[in-house]
Amino acid sequence: MKKVNIGIFCSLLLALGFTSCTSEGESKLMLNEVLVDNQTNFQDDYGVHSAWIEIFNKSYGSADLAGCYLKHSSQPGDTAVYFIPKGDVLTKIKPRQHALFWADDKPNRGTFHTNFLLERDKDNWIGLYDSGKKKLDEIVIPAGLLQADQSYARVDDAAAEWEVKDESAEKYVTPSTNNKTLDKNVKMEKFELHDSIGIGMAITAMAVVFAGLILLYIFFKFIGKASVRLRTDRAMKAKGITDREEAKEKMLGHAPGEVYAAIAMAMHEMQSDVHDVEETVLTITRVKRSYSPWSSKIYTLRETPQHTPHKR
Repeated sequence: MKKVNIGIFCSLLLALGFTSCTSEGESKLMLNEVLVDNQTNFQDDYGVHSAWIEIFNKSYGSADLAGCYLKHSSQPGDTAVYFIPKGDVLTKIKPRQHALFWADDKPNRGTFHTNFLLERDKDNWIGLYDSGKKKLDEIVIPAGLLQADQSYARVDDAAAEWEVKDESAEKYVTPSTNNKTLDKNVKMEKFELHDSIGIGMAITAMAVVFAGLILLYIFFKFIGKASVRLRTDRAMKAKGITDREEAKEKMLGHAPGEVYAAIAMAMHEMQSDVHDVEETVLTITRVKRSYSPWSSKIYTLRETPQHTPHKR
């Protein structure tokens, strides 16, 4: 029976682990930006302008692309499949970071070079699949939508809406980086606009401090009352009293006045420094003795052993 329970427990753990891995894979990786016609944009390690596909890890934990699949099709029935090799440490994407794959049909150049090309004048379907060939994300870039050096990207990282990005100041191509760069703090600018002097900030800070003090007062007041009530209940139980009014008259659970008086007197003496003053002068008198056993020669010299002749 014990072995059966252990087996059931292990099976549940495996099932939970498999479920968590599957759901984690579904929620982590997604296609984020695609550039089809690269004329003067980002270059690869070989200095070549090639089309590229950006994948984004939208979770706050690392995600590994090793073993996943990138698929591409520009016409029905013609699908190219690129298996992302294992063993490359660079396939592990850090939280909220990106990975860039070059669609140059030259996989022998490295892990991040696919075995297919993106068609400029055709629809480009791109799919991302996990190691179990379960679809994680897909996107279709219609033919004629993009000009040279324009990308089709999400409005913001992991956003649902897509848009065309060019080299304008508002919508620019962002390979291997955030689709929207935050170069200012909007909330601080709004706060500065409505409260340029800082009076609102000062009032808010003071309100937070006083609110905290009030909460502390209420908390300690409640704790004190609860402690007194608990002590009174224990004293009533020890004395066998059930009437709370009688216990209140007898001051059960309260320390007697003599205790408070003794504490007050001790604190007063300590603060007033009125305790007994003792003599702090030490007098050392040398004692003269004619003989001291610790310096005797009989304790420092070794005695000569006596030799007794052996009788035959």
